[in-house]
Amino acid sequence: MAAPARHPCGHRSPFRRRRRPGQPLTAAAARIFYAAPVIDERDRRGHVHGAGPDGERREPGMGSLRGLDFERRASPRSDTSRSWSRQWPWLLALALVAVVLLVVFRRPMADRLWPQTRAQELRAQAEQALAQGRLTATDGSGARELYEAALAMDPDRDEARVGLARVAEAALAQARAATAQDRFADAHAALRLARALSVPRDEARQLENALRKREAAKAGIPELLARAEAAREAGRLTGAAGAALPLYSRVLALQPEDTRALEGREDALADLLQQARAQLREGDLAKATATIAAAAEYDPGHVDLPDTRARLNEELDDVRRNAAADLRAGRLERAAERYRLLATAGQQADADEGLQRVAAAWARRAQVLAGDYRFAAADAALGHARELAPELGAVSEAGHRIERARQAHARSGSRLPPAERERRVKRLLAEAAEAEARGQLLEPPGDSAFDKLRAARAIAPDDAGVRKATARLLPAARDCFERGLRDNNLGLARACLDARTVLEGDAGSLATARRRLAERWLAIGDERLGAGEIAGARAALDAARGLDPATPGLEAFDGRLRAATAPRR
Repeated sequence: MAAPARHPCGHRSPFRRRRRPGQPLTAAAARIFYAAPVIDERDRRGHVHGAGPDGERREPGMGSLRGLDFERRASPRSDTSRSWSRQWPWLLALALVAVVLLVVFRRPMADRLWPQTRAQELRAQAEQALAQGRLTATDGSGARELYEAALAMDPDRDEARVGLARVAEAALAQARAATAQDRFADAHAALRLARALSVPRDEARQLENALRKREAAKAGIPELLARAEAAREAGRLTGAAGAALPLYSRVLALQPEDTRALEGREDALADLLQQARAQLREGDLAKATATIAAAAEYDPGHVDLPDTRARLNEELDDVRRNAAADLRAGRLERAAERYRLLATAGQQADADEGLQRVAAAWARRAQVLAGDYRFAAADAALGHARELAPELGAVSEAGHRIERARQAHARSGSRLPPAERERRVKRLLAEAAEAEARGQLLEPPGDSAFDKLRAARAIAPDDAGVRKATARLLPAARDCFERGLRDNNLGLARACLDARTVLEGDAGSLATARRRLAERWLAIGDERLGAGEIAGARAALDAARGLDPATPGLEAFDGRLRAATAPRR
């Protein structure tokens, strides 16, 4: 064991304390200051025992105090106190939050942890509601709702089922009391509640018959019939409560076998359907549709109803055919009117689809006008398209193309001086001829023959050289289109068709070309659908619809595609 540290003068240092190895420093020892004496040679000489140089005895001294450190060390307990003083507000806030959450959510927690207790409480509330006569309530406080909630929470107990049976009996009792007091609306409501809770059918039927007889006795059936006949003769067949058909219906609700009421309703419906046929002859499909629907509500099996509906369907088919013909002929305003007429006649799906076709046609027209740099007319056509189908992809694409055409027109220098304009047109036509000689009709973008010619047309559309180049490149664009169809390269065919749209002014030939390309896309879609490639078939359908929405077979293929993607049950 190592010897304890000693003072140079021979005494043990009062500032050092012997501690065994591994012994922890106590709190008391940690709190005392630490004094580390610094002793130099001069101090050693002053502290050595024995005689000095003169033989005299020297007394021990304290030596130098320069190395002593009297600063008080930090106490661990004081650090802990300061840490607690900083943390206690947060801990208090967390405790308050926990108390608030416990108060707010004590009922849901109790319902989840002890559902039987909650079910017993619901049954007690239901008993109280039943005793007070509150059999049902929209806010859930009625006896029926409370018993059903208790049954859902604790389905193994029969108390709730028995309680619902008692509610049904009480509903029958209320219906009887209301009937005796001529409160017919309350009686009907109580009877509906009793039937909803599965009371015996015989009891419900007997009470219903008694209720109907008492209502008939109080309503004055002869007076109602007289009023109905007078309304029918005046031509007031439906609409207000005093019209003929509502009055006949009221009588038949009270006395379903009343012959006079049955015959009167039959005659009134015949007159109503005759009005519908007259409205069809006048072309007022909206009124005719509403009239036929009203007649079907009163008697779906009327003898004249099938024939009138057949006439309505014929008229609707004529509207569809005429709208499609207007669309193919470019009479877009008229086509839109016909499709809107379908919407008023209740054919909303057909109307929406037709209006999308018209919007696509407007978008194509806007692109053609922008290609001729007739931007005012192009914007007007695009406005019609956006009004009909603002979210249609073809409409958005047309807007982008018009903007690009407008930017190209702005960059082309249409406001250049005449000499500079002529020089630039000649240069563009020369570059177009060079690209044509290299076979670069469409590629690369910006440097192709068609792009160069388009830029020249933007500067001087009436220039003789521009017209000559247009006449020369138009056959090339047509040949390119035919080659794309022949090689089944439909992307190339579409690019060449776009070039033809810029160069060609014959709308009829362009419509034919669009129809041919759309039909080819439909054939591609049919192949994809047969191979189970739904995404490819849908893309082909979209391409065909964007080219020509009136392509024959388009709707049939769309129906097949929808059937293929419909969820299986």
